[in-house]
Amino acid sequence: MRKSAILLLSLCTFSLSSISQKIRLGVNAGISIPDLRSNSDIEISKDYKSRFASVFGAFADFGITNNFSIKVCADYAGQGGQRNGMQPVTNIPPQLASMLPPGQMLYAVFDNTSVLNYLEIPVMAKWEWGNALRYYVDIGPYAGFLLSAKQKTKGSSQLYMDKGGNMPVPNPGNPGQPLPPQSFDATTDVKSSLRKANFGLTGGAGISKSLSKMSELILDVRAADGFTTIQKDPQNDGKSHTGGLFITLGYAVALGK
Repeated sequence: MRKSAILLLSLCTFSLSSISQKIRLGVNAGISIPDLRSNSDIEISKDYKSRFASVFGAFADFGITNNFSIKVCADYAGQGGQRNGMQPVTNIPPQLASMLPPGQMLYAVFDNTSVLNYLEIPVMAKWEWGNALRYYVDIGPYAGFLLSAKQKTKGSSQLYMDKGGNMPVPNPGNPGQPLPPQSFDATTDVKSSLRKANFGLTGGAGISKSLSKMSELILDVRAADGFTTIQKDPQNDGKSHTGGLFITLGYAVALGK
């Protein structure tokens, strides 16, 4: 997968460099504010909020004219989301699972963070204008390749048979009493349950300031929207899509022809 991503980036770079008038190479880093949203009614995939993550990478900007270029990036992008409070329990203790009615969902109060990391390769058309300060907008497709995926949970809570927390799970070893609070401190690797690739559309705007004839500082704000359902088993795990907002500061040098 990673070799395919590197090959794709290399082919784009080689093809564009042969027709470009000016090439700018750069690096950037900043924050990612991902959006993990569900398009199904399956509770385990719903109600995730944004979290803060990191994004960094490199890019090549191939100038076609003074005001139009093609920008190719390779970014390490933090994705995912967080869900805190009352929520479904996915790992039910085996001794309880055998006692529950088929399809019975259990709930508990804990912190839950989905940490997804992707290698993303956007290819964007870019229009810019200005002199010492240059402004631009860009848009284009991107491919994302899953690098890692972990579910991090934390907290201690009783188990409930209803989302409102009114029906504690009874203690099978002590009739008439609720089950003692359970620990949810765990980190689970969930990469095998997610698709390896994600595709979508990205675009944004930015401003660059010349530092010298050959270098510039760039502030970039870009949004991404993934079109792919990331779960391999959407019937049981839900239908989630990932995207987000990226704010980065970059530095580029020009290689003029």
